[in-house]
Amino acid sequence: MKYLLIAGRILFSLIFLFTSFGLFKAQTIAFATMKGVPFASILVPFSGIMELVGGLSILIGYRAKTGAWLLVAFLIPVTFTFHQFWTIQDAFAMQAEMASFLRNISMLGAALMIAYFGSGEFSLDGALKNRKYNLKQTPLNAS
Repeated sequence: MKYLLIAGRILFSLIFLFTSFGLFKAQTIAFATMKGVPFASILVPFSGIMELVGGLSILIGYRAKTGAWLLVAFLIPVTFTFHQFWTIQDAFAMQAEMASFLRNISMLGAALMIAYFGSGEFSLDGALKNRKYNLKQTPLNAS
């Protein structure tokens, strides 16, 4: 049971790590421009950096709370800008967008949980915290 959190962190971070590289492509920037994103040539690659840094942070568990907040800041505008299923007339297209919207909402929920609880003991943050604790507990050598 104690390995569930690290497994969850790894699985959660994968989507952000894999999709972040697509945000540097010209066709992705053009699509965002078509969707009305202002300054897409700057904001889209910047969102790729947010996604990559946030995903890596959660994966290794280093400053995972900060990484989770980066993903929250990424997910909110992306979800409500690109997955407006309520505006689509075609039933099939609406279902697809609603699925993407709900996927992002569930990832947003997971990111908020990580922002609150952190990365757990099997993480770089956990190791650093234990090291500081152990250093405080070690008596000075009297030699």
